[in-house]
Amino acid sequence: MIPTAPPGSPALGVGVRIARPEEYERIADLTVEGFRSRNSAPHPRRLALMRDTAGRAAAGDLLVATCEATGTLIGTASVLRSDTAYSRLALPDEAELRLLAVLPAYRGLGVGAALLAEGIERVRGWGVRALVLDTGRDNVYSQRVYHRLGFVRQHAREVRENRHREVKTAVFSHDLGPVPSHGIVVRLATPDEHAETARILDAAHVLRSTAPGARDHEVWIAVDRGTDAAILGTVTTPQPGGHLSALGRAEELDFHLLAVDPGARRHGVGTLLVEHVVLLARARGLERVVVYGGAPATGAHRWYERLGFRRLPEREGRVADGHPPYVFGLDLGAPGS
Repeated sequence: MIPTAPPGSPALGVGVRIARPEEYERIADLTVEGFRSRNSAPHPRRLALMRDTAGRAAAGDLLVATCEATGTLIGTASVLRSDTAYSRLALPDEAELRLLAVLPAYRGLGVGAALLAEGIERVRGWGVRALVLDTGRDNVYSQRVYHRLGFVRQHAREVRENRHREVKTAVFSHDLGPVPSHGIVVRLATPDEHAETARILDAAHVLRSTAPGARDHEVWIAVDRGTDAAILGTVTTPQPGGHLSALGRAEELDFHLLAVDPGARRHGVGTLLVEHVVLLARARGLERVVVYGGAPATGAHRWYERLGFRRLPEREGRVADGHPPYVFGLDLGAPGS
């Protein structure tokens, strides 16, 4: 049974996460209900797609939005890889978002925007260039949300996509940054890759004693795009809205555990990882990136300065081993500036 609720307050707390298998049937009902309230009865083939939650989950990530106060499932969306049968728009270096649905009683409260934002964060870890989606040309409300979140309408693609369609759609794309031509891509590490990232940290003599718990952070790795095998370097950032240490403040992203495999040094891997951190901070609307520079050694301070960071002596203090933990920051400016 689909839960209903009177239109709530704009202060409704919305949580977004990966769906659990035991929720798939409820999410199928939610998807059908979300689209039925806006459109006529769906074509049988599209109805089958709406109900195929297990297939969409296997083709990417099946997201679910919940009311944090009650735990009620109130919205869903699928982010899909381009090389699956469930994606219809995405090019090889893109991911696609489909079947975003919100229960009618919870519309206008930011549920759709929360699902879109989480979708962007998820595919950023896949090493793709962009997230694409389409919607009805007359769906002005949804298009306003897409524009607000940084999606850009792709008129040229609409001509190609709509050539043989009875129902014309508007195509949107959210740019995640260029896929590097040199063949190195930054993506989220999978759990079975954490041991290798630990080895790289040890080889680089990076202390891990202050590393946060695995559920509280994101471990990014640089890998060769051709083989996606050898891990060349790693860096850790907080989950959206969080911090790794007391260094991070409001409107800042603090990163930690930056290391490059000794065999991959002097090939720009460290710079690529820091550039990814900066891109992440900009995407989250933050104003500054900060990092502990450590004790004076090995030219790390000069390297950060070449990347545009500056010393923040007012943020520096003493640590247990007697060395001042030099702090560096990169100002990004106010969001939208």
